[in-house]
Amino acid sequence: MTHRPEMTRRAAATAVALLTALGAAATAGSAAQGAAAAQGRPGSPLEGVWRTDGYGTVVTVTGGRLTTYDVTAHSCVPGWTTATQDGAPGPDGTVRYVQGTNALTLTPKGRNRAVDREEGGVGTKTLHRLDALPPLCTRPAPNDPLAVFDRFWETFEENYPFFAAKGIDWHAVRDEQRRRITPTTTVEQLQDVLVDMLRPLGDAHTGLARVVGGNPEPVYGGHRPGSTPRTPELTRQARQASAAQLTGPEQLFAGGRLGVGRLPDGIGYFRVSSFDGYTDGDYRSQVAELDKALDALLADPSRLTGLVVDVRLNGGGSDALGLHIAARLTDCPYIAYRKVARDDPADPTKFTRPEPITVRPSADAHFTGPVAVLTSSISASAAETFTQAMTGRSPHVVRIGENTQGVFSDVLIRTLSPDLMVVLPNEEYLTREGTTFDGPGIPPDIPTPVFSPDDLAALRDPALSTARRVLTEDGVLTEDARGDQDARDARDFQGDQDRPQ
Repeated sequence: MTHRPEMTRRAAATAVALLTALGAAATAGSAAQGAAAAQGRPGSPLEGVWRTDGYGTVVTVTGGRLTTYDVTAHSCVPGWTTATQDGAPGPDGTVRYVQGTNALTLTPKGRNRAVDREEGGVGTKTLHRLDALPPLCTRPAPNDPLAVFDRFWETFEENYPFFAAKGIDWHAVRDEQRRRITPTTTVEQLQDVLVDMLRPLGDAHTGLARVVGGNPEPVYGGHRPGSTPRTPELTRQARQASAAQLTGPEQLFAGGRLGVGRLPDGIGYFRVSSFDGYTDGDYRSQVAELDKALDALLADPSRLTGLVVDVRLNGGGSDALGLHIAARLTDCPYIAYRKVARDDPADPTKFTRPEPITVRPSADAHFTGPVAVLTSSISASAAETFTQAMTGRSPHVVRIGENTQGVFSDVLIRTLSPDLMVVLPNEEYLTREGTTFDGPGIPPDIPTPVFSPDDLAALRDPALSTARRVLTEDGVLTEDARGDQDARDARDFQGDQDRPQ
């Protein structure tokens, strides 16, 4: 949902899972910092202080080290990112920075502008040079209970895009809850107040963690009301019910997170239970593992009559891995979605310029026939951006199952105090019409029960059965509709290529 405030997105089933993973990543990166810092080149185009468009982030680059600060109108605290330069700059001045298994690149665009691109993410951030650190960042931030409460409230006030859509008066929430805070409020009491403020949002990309021994431990993770919780037992039963329809055992990849199988009538089956954790290495190693699964799935695409992609158990991860799959399922480029981020702390209607994210056909073996995608309320974050990307494919991809969870943004991970951290979204992923699926999620074309106790006990999988019927009997789109869709995609793609960047 990205870990990814400023580096790669690794959203799991809830945002709090990012915070748990974050502690390990930060620890892994610290050992290498001293040696790598020596690679810095004072006076290089990237040296200095920068501020992002949107995202409430100030970045310093000095001595081969990149450091972030989390900034609001009245607060500045050190961010979680302290990355070190990896290798020499490229021909265009691009520098790669790493922290553990996360990485980003910065590319100078003249003296006063730079572009941040995160490995495992999609899209970019624009940075503008500042003359110096903002004064708030040059002195320690207060950490008394009222200061931490105000920092939490202001972080959401300046970044969260969905108060209006959810009918939340955030100012009224502040006025009500701030009365509960006194100078003697304990950390436990404060976290209870903050959780009471988060819960009504019903947003799986919001969460709170307590920092213990330098590592975040989950306190609260949001979810859409009525969502199905993913449990080990449900996962086991769901996989058994799906396997009952396969013609043989799944081929497993990525420690079981990916499964390749065959259904009757020549239909392929691809279970994608995560968009992260395929390996212990960096994003490039995860792509390599994903390609192993895709190569097995598409070893002879001419023999496939259709394909089912199952993301019902997928809590998220890297958007880029989802686009990597989409690239193997098309032979022409198309716009997956357009990303924007809140860009004015005082005006929730102001966003950054929409950035088109394109699916580009892979040079490797690919499949262009009928595809069905299975979704559930567990399908979250990168599972949803993948599903949204597939809505732009031609021929049409039929969606079967339940509405997805309804969280798409990368997440900001913010330090509130030495004791507390919070995660929240600040982006929207726009459809062709300029709308989003945030909140209710992406609806299925064919609503079908998913993971009911009776079905699981009887090893029934109605959504998978429906996908087989649709792919073998009904087809998914008429030829005339396919032609209309192709024409729209071509116009959209060409328009985005012609638009000045």
